[in-house]
Amino acid sequence: MAGVVVPVHAYHDGTKHHFHRFARSLGYLDWASQPNPFRSFAGAAEIPLWPGPAASMTSIGDVLRHALGLSAWKQFGASRWALRVNPSSGNLHPTEAYVIAGAALGQGDTPGVYHYAADRHALEQRCAFGAAAWPADAADSDAWLIALTSIHWREAWKYGERAFRYCQHDMGHAIAAVRIAAAMAGCRAALLPEWSHADIATLTGIDRDEDYVEAEREEPGCLMVVRRSAFDVRRSEFSVRRSELLEAVRAGRWTGRASQLSEDHTTWAFIDEIAAATRDPGRAIQPIPSPDYPITRLPDRPLVLQRRSAVSLDGMSAIDAATFFAMLSAVMPQPSPPWDALWWDARIHLAIFVHRVDGVAPGVYVLARDPAAVDRLRAACGRELLWERASDTLPLYRLAPGDSRSVARRLSCDQDIAADGFFSLGMLADFDASLDAFGPSFYRHLFWESGFVGQLLYLAAEAAGARATGIGCFYDDPVHDLLGITDHSFQSLYHFTVGIPVEDGRLTTEPGYPWEVRS
Repeated sequence: MAGVVVPVHAYHDGTKHHFHRFARSLGYLDWASQPNPFRSFAGAAEIPLWPGPAASMTSIGDVLRHALGLSAWKQFGASRWALRVNPSSGNLHPTEAYVIAGAALGQGDTPGVYHYAADRHALEQRCAFGAAAWPADAADSDAWLIALTSIHWREAWKYGERAFRYCQHDMGHAIAAVRIAAAMAGCRAALLPEWSHADIATLTGIDRDEDYVEAEREEPGCLMVVRRSAFDVRRSEFSVRRSELLEAVRAGRWTGRASQLSEDHTTWAFIDEIAAATRDPGRAIQPIPSPDYPITRLPDRPLVLQRRSAVSLDGMSAIDAATFFAMLSAVMPQPSPPWDALWWDARIHLAIFVHRVDGVAPGVYVLARDPAAVDRLRAACGRELLWERASDTLPLYRLAPGDSRSVARRLSCDQDIAADGFFSLGMLADFDASLDAFGPSFYRHLFWESGFVGQLLYLAAEAAGARATGIGCFYDDPVHDLLGITDHSFQSLYHFTVGIPVEDGRLTTEPGYPWEVRS
């Protein structure tokens, strides 16, 4: 365990916010070095995904549009900025996506590696490689791969050393968004854990020094397979023939040079150290049964495109208990999409501050997303808490009664939005036990799961006519102190709030892409 504890605990504890100080950052925004939110590859051939005579109209364009594309443009005065389907800390969007596809793209049988340009909803061809390397049973199907990477600088520009955490949150949001979009397109999607981070770097070309001269480097994240027919992720042809595919990519014809996002940079060595310490060597997995909770309805395309992050909440509105329980049900693991994208059992639990839910008394609650973790959660909480069952169908427990608005506000860096909604929450990770079971690379996965849960909360809020927002700024150890947690058995990774938004009437909104403008 010591090999896991030292680098992960050092970074995690070193980037906590405290009442008396915040994690290290510049402390101000250097607008001159603000990163460009869109990466491009000069010299790479472009394939538009939608619409146009040369466009690919396959499921690839559909999935990318409703998982990683632009949802809207906002404007205030002379300032104009894009919003995306997948949320991001500070709207900075460190996540980049790469498609590896053969016939599924509709551009012939020669497989290739493509960068997704979200600003244009297009693919930039980075590599073409030999068709013989593409798995035979996938060659005539619409199977394809999507790899997600992170550009740490995009988040570090604003958040300093804590940025690695936010990049992993965003990765989790993106994984959930891809699985949901795939389901809407009639496809399945799942992570391929056998692929190491080194393999993903080779597959996407982000390890090619010559293509990133003066450009910010990308950190490998995860690889997912998308296809219509059923598959066993443990025996995916893309994992079985991983070596052949990597050799073909190495020998392929590469084009394009990565764009530079900022001319000036600040180096945060702590981020480089934790990234190196948590790189995944790849792993074989066993199937994990999911608890059988009521299956919630997947969102539709308009719902995912309307998702927004609330900036402020009205501090008055309430919801009924049935809606509240439905929102919580939406984040419970189920033997159905989108949960089948993940290969591990639930490791994230919710400490909930109930403010305005008709029929549910205000107070502090906990939702154990894996009922098997209840006893360990209870043992880790050193305070005398009620642990009263608060639902007949969900593992929800009331810990303490009373108005928790001021506590929620204080713990979330004194932000009113944590107290002004129906409820807010902190996501508690089953920390040391997970690192012990799966190794240091699972530190990233804990954040992925928190982002995954957050994506489902966002969409559940939209479906209920409300709005949500993730809160990355919170005082870490004071959250633990509230529950009496004195060690690393459970750690708070992400905060969230749900309520009725207060819209800013000064902003104008336009569709994400020109062809979506209604005449």
